[in-house]
Amino acid sequence: MTLALFALLVALGSFLAGLLGALTGLGGGIVVVPMLTLLFGVNLRYAIGASLVSVIATSSGAAAAYVREGYTNVRVGIFLEVATTTGALIGAALAGLIPTSALAVLFGLVLLYTAWRSFQPREEHITQEAHPLATELRLNGSYPVGGRMQSYAVQKVPLGFAVMGVAGVLSALLGIGSGVVKVLAMDRAMQLPFKVSTTTSNFMIGVTAAASAGVYLHRGYIEPTLAFPVMLGVLGGALLGARILARANTVWLRRLFTAVVVVLAAEMLYKGLTGGL
Repeated sequence: MTLALFALLVALGSFLAGLLGALTGLGGGIVVVPMLTLLFGVNLRYAIGASLVSVIATSSGAAAAYVREGYTNVRVGIFLEVATTTGALIGAALAGLIPTSALAVLFGLVLLYTAWRSFQPREEHITQEAHPLATELRLNGSYPVGGRMQSYAVQKVPLGFAVMGVAGVLSALLGIGSGVVKVLAMDRAMQLPFKVSTTTSNFMIGVTAAASAGVYLHRGYIEPTLAFPVMLGVLGGALLGARILARANTVWLRRLFTAVVVVLAAEMLYKGLTGGL
């Protein structure tokens, strides 16, 4: 296979991953790494490096729009970035020490958890009693609902901060935005409204990925001939997905995405446990 054909196929696969990720809200990075390793035989560490670059690009594009529309809680995002960036640096340092088979097993488990979370009911949390630390740091906010601004209070700040550290470690180890874990911290622990949780997570993902990508770049795990087509493909798919999201049947899309994720998880677990990666 020529380099040009390889780049074209990788870009096409990444485009589909970005499209599915945008339509389901789970991000394309969760598919890119297993796609590169299982379908194209790319070394896991190089696949993670390329995925991190694509995460930075897609997050940067969508984050500005969400901030402008008033959904993103910028103060919460900046505060929690301390935890995720620290976790990302720790994860990037550990990535060179952990065998690729162990990383594959961990990735498979994260994929299974992602599939399970995609079918969980989503609630809009509107609480008025804020955690004392949230009041002190002015983390409480409001977001647009039906033409007006709905206020909300932030809960369990220390727990959310701790979970964000774990999200940062996973992001660096596996080359994903770990948006599922970030949303879990803000939606379930800190009781932010779901729309605020998802948009703030998107705002944070690019910074987290950039922190760990620097370490991967220093170690030589970001190969431009691989990272460039992955980035272009995921970005193009994400932009198209954002356009057709309003007209798409997201229930069936989520089921399709979950089925793909489960298959990839099983394959990653098998390869990891048998030493195939």
